[in-house]
Amino acid sequence: MRHISSSSARIPAALAFGTLLAAAALPSRMSGAPAPAAASAPTMSASKPAVAWPSTPLSLQDALEKALQQSPAILKGKQDIEESLGVAVQLRAAALPRLTAGGAVNSLDGGRIESVPFAGTPGLKFQSDKNWNTTIQVTQPIYAGGKIASSLRSMKWTREAALANYQALVEETLLNVRIAYDDVLLAAELIKTQEASVHLLEQELTDARRRYEAGTVPRFNVLRAEVELANAKPRLIRARNSHRIAKNTLATQLGWNIPNDGVEDIPLQLSGKLETRAADVSLIQAIGRALANRPELTALRAQESLRNEDIVQAKAGRLPVVSVGGGWGWQSRTFVEDFSSYVDGWTVGARVDWAIWDGGLTRGNIDAAKARRQKARIETDDISRKIELEVRTAHSSFREAREVLESQAKVIEQAEEALRLANARAEAGSGTQLEVLSAQTALTESRSTYAQGSRDDAVAWARLERAMGAATQLRADK
Repeated sequence: MRHISSSSARIPAALAFGTLLAAAALPSRMSGAPAPAAASAPTMSASKPAVAWPSTPLSLQDALEKALQQSPAILKGKQDIEESLGVAVQLRAAALPRLTAGGAVNSLDGGRIESVPFAGTPGLKFQSDKNWNTTIQVTQPIYAGGKIASSLRSMKWTREAALANYQALVEETLLNVRIAYDDVLLAAELIKTQEASVHLLEQELTDARRRYEAGTVPRFNVLRAEVELANAKPRLIRARNSHRIAKNTLATQLGWNIPNDGVEDIPLQLSGKLETRAADVSLIQAIGRALANRPELTALRAQESLRNEDIVQAKAGRLPVVSVGGGWGWQSRTFVEDFSSYVDGWTVGARVDWAIWDGGLTRGNIDAAKARRQKARIETDDISRKIELEVRTAHSSFREAREVLESQAKVIEQAEEALRLANARAEAGSGTQLEVLSAQTALTESRSTYAQGSRDDAVAWARLERAMGAATQLRADK
């Protein structure tokens, strides 16, 4: 049994940060829990690697894990995290000492070196025409008006915002995978339904021909059966086409490169079934969970904290910046022609910079930072209302799907019994062909409605889970 649980918003290392995020946001199905290309354009088949289709039918859990590994959206999201981690490192650098090294080599025209006559000599030069120097320096800021501590806090909020944004991306991507998976299952069920309908109509046509040859029914019955059978075949064709398209959509969601080999029906088989889950949650509970758990709100709150730090850093422009430093330096001798001869020694010092008047630059920075903070607050409130609307809509859709499904619980059994009785009446001569055809149509419609209802129930629950920000554990038996 492999257990991957939800991760904390604080990840100490970059690799763990990106890896655990994927597992953190993976939702699972809970039982009992709440332009055409130009003709000259080259084909891509040669550049696409061979597709390793699963050797066994793909379960929903396997599909979600595959999406975590190779979905383009999630892979791009990981790069966004790397970018955010780079920004966090930059922010932390403001509080750390800086080690620098520098040096220079100069050569002067002899005419630029002044000489002083001395004791009858033509002139004594007090400088060599060639010199060099090099220095290693360590500098540590010790006070910057609160900017140093603010940079460290900003690093924390930057990491937290990156985590929340990535989790939201993962949850949205996996929701799309779940919907695409259920769409394939629905298309497969509709194929079975339409095949059963065609089979029944073929039997009806055979029976009508037999009775017509026996002289018990008119030619009209045969023609009517032929027309009904012909009308049913396009529905079967469309169901098969929908199944092909749904499988291609799912494969694309999972990041598979579908080869351009002319094969329309890709060999992707699923092991899941359209089934209902005994899951329910009240609207008040759903809204409460959403406002507490949605990663989008977590990211916005982190952004609002970052805007607060922007104000602190802007106000720091009014205060002095104090730093200390020290180092060791080497330089060539001034009065010696030997270029390799040098002197060296240490240097220690402190530096204070204070912008007493900057023409209003600091005031402008503070006003801009306050405006960004207010904008962040407004956006957080706006997204909160939109999330609440999303929860209400998802909850209502879930209730609708559940009620529709419950209303169809015994309809198929009733439709099958009605068809059996209609056939019996027709065999006994007390029923009509119209009754049989109507019963067959009702049975097909009942099966299709139930399959669609099962899919809608599963999708509605998945959307409600996403709206609530449910991050559940991934369990996979190996």
